[in-house]
Amino acid sequence: MAIQWFPGHMNKARKKISEAMPDIDLVIEVLDARLPFSSTNPMVDELRRDKPCIKVLNKADLADPATTRAWADHFNAQDNTTALPLVAEDRKQVKQLINMARKVGAARLEKNLVVRVMIMGIPNVGKSTLINALAGRYIARTGNEPAVTKANQMIDLKNGIVLSDTPGILWPKFENELSGYRLAASGAVKDTAIEYTDVAMFALGYLRTAYADELSARFKLKEMPETAEKLLNTIAAKRGCLRAGGIADLHKASELVLHEMRAGKIGRISLETPDMVAAELAEIERLRLEAEAAEEESANKKG
Repeated sequence: MAIQWFPGHMNKARKKISEAMPDIDLVIEVLDARLPFSSTNPMVDELRRDKPCIKVLNKADLADPATTRAWADHFNAQDNTTALPLVAEDRKQVKQLINMARKVGAARLEKNLVVRVMIMGIPNVGKSTLINALAGRYIARTGNEPAVTKANQMIDLKNGIVLSDTPGILWPKFENELSGYRLAASGAVKDTAIEYTDVAMFALGYLRTAYADELSARFKLKEMPETAEKLLNTIAAKRGCLRAGGIADLHKASELVLHEMRAGKIGRISLETPDMVAAELAEIERLRLEAEAAEEESANKKG
């Protein structure tokens, strides 16, 4: 699924981030714990250079705990990077993030200087909710729709930390097409930009193998249908998503499946694992090398 969603303000955001980065002490990148790879933006690591980074795995209460631990280990192994799974609405967990930021900026605090923190994240990962929790008051507009934040703003937390908020940013094209599906399934991409049935089929294709028990319990399945399409039809029948004549309304059933998955009603689900992503990226690289070789061979024949 080639989702490309890059409004003009995101281009401007990239430029502003690049200009502001020299004056930043710490980057906090907010990720969706259910899809940490797909919800990260390569631009963040590119623009932060050697700045320390805390990767916040937000919505950890919706994600598979074992998979979240695997992702935390993955990020903690990277240079200048610390992972912190949390739920932005949990004050105790947010306080832990503040303490981590103050530890990174301890040298500046000793000189009575503020720790300058840039908070980044793609749409709908809970960045605005986290900012409000950090500030202890309503600062950033929140919503279940991506791209709520449109402009940079500076926020003094009154505890030695000053936040620089940035608009949610996606990149122009997903290197891994499967990431596009996962982002759409999670709600990071506007629903008007996706085909509900395609995305629901993708999600069910994964869930029926990775989380069969949770799926069976939620939709009261006696046995797992053989394909995602049959599963969607079964769910449509069980939940009354039917048109005249008893025909399954797959669009309505798809909306139901995606909304229940996003709300955690199916269970604590992660849509990707580090090993899965590594295998996908290896396959992408293999196909790229094959294409380059074929192109070179074709050029040699013409020459």
